[in-house]
Amino acid sequence: MTSIQTPPRIIVALDFPVAEPALELVAELDPSLCRLKVGKEMFTRLGPAFVERLAAKGFDIFLDLKFHDIPNTVAAACAAAADLGVWMVNLHASGGRRMMETARERLERLPERPLLVAVTILTSLGEADIAEVGFSGTPVENVLRLARLTDDCGLDGIVCSPREAPDVRPQVGRDFLLVTPGVRPRDASLDDQQRVKTPLDALQGGADMLVIGRPITAAPDPLASLRRIQAEIAGFQR
Repeated sequence: MTSIQTPPRIIVALDFPVAEPALELVAELDPSLCRLKVGKEMFTRLGPAFVERLAAKGFDIFLDLKFHDIPNTVAAACAAAADLGVWMVNLHASGGRRMMETARERLERLPERPLLVAVTILTSLGEADIAEVGFSGTPVENVLRLARLTDDCGLDGIVCSPREAPDVRPQVGRDFLLVTPGVRPRDASLDDQQRVKTPLDALQGGADMLVIGRPITAAPDPLASLRRIQAEIAGFQR
């Protein structure tokens, strides 16, 4: 595994349909205070060059494309992401052992590689949702099973809800990274997330990295909002 550096713990989700507002926001932020996440919509609209442009501004980039395909296709996609200089890339743990191990082995050939984490159960899904698509058991039971599989495949960590992090943390090593979306300050709306916690609660429950979008990106003063969250978690140590 590559070394896992924790600070800064906040990953700001850049969920914009066009470049201009994203770049205006990024100009207000500080790479010493946060990392950036680029998801499917932005990547599809703006492409690899936009990711490279953000990285050139000094930010660590989490390329959140959630690869899920046959093993060789996913491995090649992860290698292409590494060529962009991203800090972290992800895939779906439900793609299975061979897919995850093939992707890891492909990245390990590189002199410098991004962290590779696996999505367990999307934070937008509740118990009824996962039952409808054929998963038996509760969200936490599914997250734990997929977390153990991901750890056994040698990946760097998982993406999971902060509500599942306290159950996952004792089951995996200290260096296994828990990346948690579904993080909302106490005064923020839930938007489309169901299984959420506040930033400090998430860290105290075992999370390492906090993915936060609209509470920062839609705030009147994004940097002030980021700094308030940083102040909330500043005293946290594991």
